[in-house]
Amino acid sequence: MIGLKMRFFRLACFLNLRFCLCFCLAVSAALPGCRAGAGQDGQEVVVYCSVDQAIAELIFAEFTRQTGVKVLARYDTEADKTVGLVQRLHAERGSPAADVFWSNEIFHTIRLANEQVLARYNSEVVTNWPRQFTDVGHRWHGFALRGRVIVYNTNRLSGEEAPKTLEDVLSAKWRGRIVMANPEFGTTGGDLASWAVHYGLQRATEILQGLKANEVRLVAGNSTVVSMVAQAQADVGFTDTDDVYAGQRNGWPVAMHPLDQGGDGALAIPNTVALVAGAPHPRQAERMVEFLLSEQVETLLAESDSHNTPIRPALAGRFAEYALPNRLDIDYAGIAEQLPFARRAGEVLR
Repeated sequence: MIGLKMRFFRLACFLNLRFCLCFCLAVSAALPGCRAGAGQDGQEVVVYCSVDQAIAELIFAEFTRQTGVKVLARYDTEADKTVGLVQRLHAERGSPAADVFWSNEIFHTIRLANEQVLARYNSEVVTNWPRQFTDVGHRWHGFALRGRVIVYNTNRLSGEEAPKTLEDVLSAKWRGRIVMANPEFGTTGGDLASWAVHYGLQRATEILQGLKANEVRLVAGNSTVVSMVAQAQADVGFTDTDDVYAGQRNGWPVAMHPLDQGGDGALAIPNTVALVAGAPHPRQAERMVEFLLSEQVETLLAESDSHNTPIRPALAGRFAEYALPNRLDIDYAGIAEQLPFARRAGEVLR
C-alpha cells in the first residue's frame, strides 16, 4: 500500500513538473523579450543600403567590432540603384523591417522624409551639422560627397580635347560618342533633375533634345558607363567620381572632368542616413546613425576605393586630392521635386 502511494506521488510530481515547464515555455513565447533568439534580436540592426556592398560591408564590420551589434544589410542592384529600396520602404510603411536607410544619394531620401517614411534623429552629434546637409525636421543627414563628372577615354582623347561642361557635350562632334546611365534610377536621375532646377525646365528640355540629337546611349548604371568608355565603345560619358576611381584602380584608360553646368559648377551628391519610422530596433538604429555620421566613417570612406570627399572642412583638407572643385550651389530639396522630370527624360532619350 505504501509503495502504491509512493508511485502515485511520483507521478503527480512528474505531471506537475511537465505542466510548469510547458507553462513557462508558453509565457516565454508570448513575451517579446523572452523569445528564442531574443538576445540576438536585441543586438542586431537592419540597414537598407544603396552604397556599393564591398565598401559598406567594411563599414558594417567595424561597427559590429566596436558595438557588438550585428548588421543585417539589404542592398540594391546597380541597375535599380536606390529606387528598389525606396519602393520597399514604401511597401513596408506601417510595419517596417528596416531600422536605418543608408543611401548613396540625397534626392529619394528627401522624398521619403516628406512622405513620413523616416523618423526624427536629433542628438549632440548633429547639433552643428551643416544646414545644406540637414533636413529641417532632422529626418536625414548628409555626409561623404561624390561628384558628377564627364569620364573620357585617355587613349582616344587628351584632357584638353575632352569636354569640360555639359554644354560642350552638345556639340555635333560628339554624336554617337556619348553614353550615360538610365536617368530613371540612381544618381543620374538626380543629376538630370538638377538641370531642371539650375537651367529651368525649358532649357533643360532643350539639353535633353540636344543629347538625343547626338545619339546618346542609355545603359544600366554608372559603372557600365565607365566600362564602355574604357573599352572605347564610347569616348565620353556621364558618371560619378567613385566609378571613375574604380576604373582607374583596375588600370583602365579613363580620366574625368567635373560635369560643369554652364560654368556654375558640378553637382555634388552626399550620402544620407536616416532612421526608419517605427524601426523595430530603435536603440541599435540610433547607434548606427551616430556611427555613420562620425568622423571615423568619413575617413574610412575617403580612404576607400570610392574616395568620398568629407563634409568636415578639416578632414577634407587631409584628402585634398579627392576634393570636388567648384561645387554647384543648388537646393537639394528642389532637385528632389524635379525627379519626375528625370523619369520623363528617360523616355525622351530612348
